[in-house]
Amino acid sequence: MESKDQKKLHIAMFPWLAYGHLMPFMEVSKFLAQEGHQISFISTPKNINRLRSSSFSPLINFVELPLPAVDGLPESVESTSELPINKVPYLKKAYDLLKPSVMHFIQHSSVNWVVHDIICYWMPRVATQLGVNSVYFNITNASTLAFLGPPSELLGDKRRRPEDFTVVPEWVDYPSNVAFKQHEMVSHWDCMDDEVSDFQRLAGSIQDCNFVTMRSCTEFESDAVSLLRKIYGKPVVPLGLLPPGSAPHQHGVANDRGDDKWEVLRKWLENKKPNSVVYIALGTEVTLSQELMHELAHGIEKSGLPFIWVVNNRPLVEGVLGSDIIPLGFETRVEDRGLVLRGWAPQLKILGHISIGGFLTHCGWSSVVEALGYGRALILFSGANSDQGLIARLMHDKQVGLEIPRDEQDGSFTSDSVAELIGRVMVEKEGESIRSNARAMKEIFGNVELNNKCLDEFTRVLETWPK
Repeated sequence: MESKDQKKLHIAMFPWLAYGHLMPFMEVSKFLAQEGHQISFISTPKNINRLRSSSFSPLINFVELPLPAVDGLPESVESTSELPINKVPYLKKAYDLLKPSVMHFIQHSSVNWVVHDIICYWMPRVATQLGVNSVYFNITNASTLAFLGPPSELLGDKRRRPEDFTVVPEWVDYPSNVAFKQHEMVSHWDCMDDEVSDFQRLAGSIQDCNFVTMRSCTEFESDAVSLLRKIYGKPVVPLGLLPPGSAPHQHGVANDRGDDKWEVLRKWLENKKPNSVVYIALGTEVTLSQELMHELAHGIEKSGLPFIWVVNNRPLVEGVLGSDIIPLGFETRVEDRGLVLRGWAPQLKILGHISIGGFLTHCGWSSVVEALGYGRALILFSGANSDQGLIARLMHDKQVGLEIPRDEQDGSFTSDSVAELIGRVMVEKEGESIRSNARAMKEIFGNVELNNKCLDEFTRVLETWPK
């Protein structure tokens, strides 16, 4: 027993200020805390309050650091969900200014390991200076990192324009179509900091840390994991897909407030045939013009299939409120077979219902993990934020979904192509292999035991790392 106690570590978690980053870090924190390690979760007050209310864990010590003010960043903003994409660089600048506070905490708290995110490229070097180990936790999959390449390529001058990222790079040594579309890279360029690009941030996070982990497993993408080990020249230890249920869950406010909404949805779904309903959700931070939202709506209508569509409450474009983003009369015309929900929705419960057959998704990694955990076929509609385009190509390559055709330059699409693709994935004979492949993915994405083995291995690496 004594030798096991000696391994207990103090681990500091420092995620980027986005909900899609905070939650995976939180899930890993819960697992490590259950293993008996001391966890300090570092973030800003608003983000910590949100985490406390939605996923409270008494075993985790939350460390609140006020976010420094930056010219251009609206007062009281502390996460990407509160900002249009072109203002995100100001949030990155403010996050970088947390460096002295984070250093002070690490220096005076007997921390053994820092688990850090992509944006704080300075963290591994700081940790080394303070005699602390660091691991870069990439909250998405290995294929995305494989496409982006080693630090030498990230810091090199071969890829300097958006179009340079629209081809599969030469170092990818396995069959792949994973690359960006032109319109996705142009969109991503808008959220990059002029002074420190995301490529520089990723390079620093990788080259100076002790080892790299990501939200994936070798059972899903062994080729990409093997390639990363080769091009990084350091250990790469996937920590699993973090399916719901892999870490101990505390039911908080988010669960309770959804009960009434879920009861209405459940009754509606009970009246539908198994695998007949399309679930549509584009995440909380995807922005589409009113024109494209209308085109999407018309495509959903033309498909003729029953659906649940979650529409974001935030204004999607300047001067257009969420209520105006849906075409006039749309809800009346489809009321016999479709539901439009505004704001938050109990996504996991919806995806888990037997009546759901497919998921039209913006390709955020968390959403994809949840959907494949239930074996739902994917209708891929890249949100053009971050790595969503790469995830769309990866899922298309894996034949668990099909991607809605879009113009390479501006991302436009037609309602006919939306309707045609929904039909193919959901009901047509030629989509049967897609549906079958997606169902088979439950054995990986929905396998809590398999994914906990990955978390166990990740924990073992932390515990046995040479002092």
